Amino acid sequence: MKLVLFGATGNVGQRVAAEAIRRGHDVVGVVRDPDAVQPPDPRVKLVKGDATNADSVAQVARGADAVVSAISPRPNSRGLPTPSLVANSRALIEGLRTAGVPRVLYVGGAGSLEVAPGQALADHPGFPDAYEAEAREGRDALGIWRGEASGLDWTYLSPAAEIAPGERTGKYRSTGDQFLTDEQGRSFISFEDYAVAVLDELERPKHVGKRFGVAY
Repeated sequence: MKLVLFGATGNVGQRVAAEAIRRGHDVVGVVRDPDAVQPPDPRVKLVKGDATNADSVAQVARGADAVVSAISPRPNSRGLPTPSLVANSRALIEGLRTAGVPRVLYVGGAGSLEVAPGQALADHPGFPDAYEAEAREGRDALGIWRGEASGLDWTYLSPAAEIAPGERTGKYRSTGDQFLTDEQGRSFISFEDYAVAVLDELERPKHVGKRFGVAY
């Protein structure tokens, strides 16, 4: 499979690239400034592209079997503007239609998962103020995929509330829109096992046209 990966040098993108290479896939990483960063693996080719511009998306995605968008709505360490997930989603939808690439997996957030019917985690008392803007971006992006992505085989994948470097176990639990916790009430997954879930879904699709979430 030829995989085009937006945000290939980020925390999630690096692990998705590594997992894809591990499984024998070809990976093209799309970043805003390929001369300023190193590929996560020597076998990953980095190309310049803008995930918020439909023409750029179409150009770099043409010929791919699948696309993964793993850009982050957080400030960039090199001072680049923070990308809008809304603009990113709309650019992907338009660009992938133009390129004729229907399969796309979108790295989303946990804030829109439901802790109770109709109640999102981000609306729950005690949700950290520092993550409110990020959660709003993720929720708005999910709404765009659900409402505007007809004709694409899209999947939106929410991580657990906590995601961090850790062990690749190859194991995780999945959910639909419900917020997952373990027996101790913790919602966690490693970047490495989140990447496993990404590639599992691309290789054996089970959530086309849907959001799903993963956690331990």
